[in-house]
Amino acid sequence: MTFLQLSTHSTYDLLRHLADSWGLMIMALVFLALCLWPFRPGGNAASRDAALSIFEDDSDDA
Repeated sequence: MTFLQLSTHSTYDLLRHLADSWGLMIMALVFLALCLWPFRPGGNAASRDAALSIFEDDSDDA
């Protein structure tokens, strides 16, 4: 039996074991990192530039 020909039951068990152990911890760490990313030092200027970028080259010639 090769690795790519696993039955659905054993694939489910493998993914469930991964989610129960390391997967949950990795997802929690990624979530935490993404939540804290805007508050990093130096992120204020980048966030302000991104927020104001929609107003660049705004002309009222219409």
